[in-house]
Amino acid sequence: MNLRSIYYSLSPKSRFLVRKIYYYPVDIVDNILGKKNKYVPNKGDIFIGSGNFLAQGKHHLELLNKYADLKEDHSVLDIGCGIGRAAVALTQYLSVEAKYEGFDVVEKGIIWCKKHITNDYPNFNFRYIPLNNDLYHFTDDKAENFVFPYEDNSFDTIFLFSVFTHMQPLEVQNYFNEIQRVLKPGGKCLGTFFLYNDENEEAISSKKNKINFPYERENYRLMNEKVPSANIAFDEKYIDKMIKIADLKLENKIYGNWSKRTCEGLFDFQDILVFKKE
Repeated sequence: MNLRSIYYSLSPKSRFLVRKIYYYPVDIVDNILGKKNKYVPNKGDIFIGSGNFLAQGKHHLELLNKYADLKEDHSVLDIGCGIGRAAVALTQYLSVEAKYEGFDVVEKGIIWCKKHITNDYPNFNFRYIPLNNDLYHFTDDKAENFVFPYEDNSFDTIFLFSVFTHMQPLEVQNYFNEIQRVLKPGGKCLGTFFLYNDENEEAISSKKNKINFPYERENYRLMNEKVPSANIAFDEKYIDKMIKIADLKLENKIYGNWSKRTCEGLFDFQDILVFKKE
């Protein structure tokens, strides 16, 4: 059993606690030495992946500029905003006339964002939405039935970094439908995925690979059978179909390097899809 499997075998609360304990010495030293950036959470509180917090946020902003035509005055929706990685970068880009909305299923991330971002940037608003997800916590509220708390045609740009990679098919379809509803006509959405097709399905199913999805389901594959939302890879034809069902138009598909299909000139891990409301 590898470390990832051990981590997923823990309860959601235990996963947060283990990370907090593991990084506690580093966080204490950084705070004592005054190395702490106001807009960077303690390492033990970050639950959204590895890498340099500020650098990753800037990279996400670059992707939004390049592929989603993000402008300084846009109204923006950050779905699965986590603990503010993209939001921090956007505070240095969006104008005071712009509107930022973000929501997430992890409450401590929203609390941190309100305290450290909204207090300084009042046009940045964050919401805690307690939806069920076996990676983070259990509740009766399901993402497949969730109605976004925003009016129709509200946003110029919507994005989801490492969100669809933790969602089941019915949840993904509902989010596509809701994205279509709240996007303004001509608005764009950028989302990241783990995608596969007939050519690379066999390779990603092998446990010999560092990143693998060995458990087959209809039109998708799981990394961990006991925690289905841990990481999910989708058949890309299936995702394309769901986008069409939601009356959205797929504009761009950029493969990441997780499956060794990286597009030239792009150094990203997950696959990127950009779709538009016409």
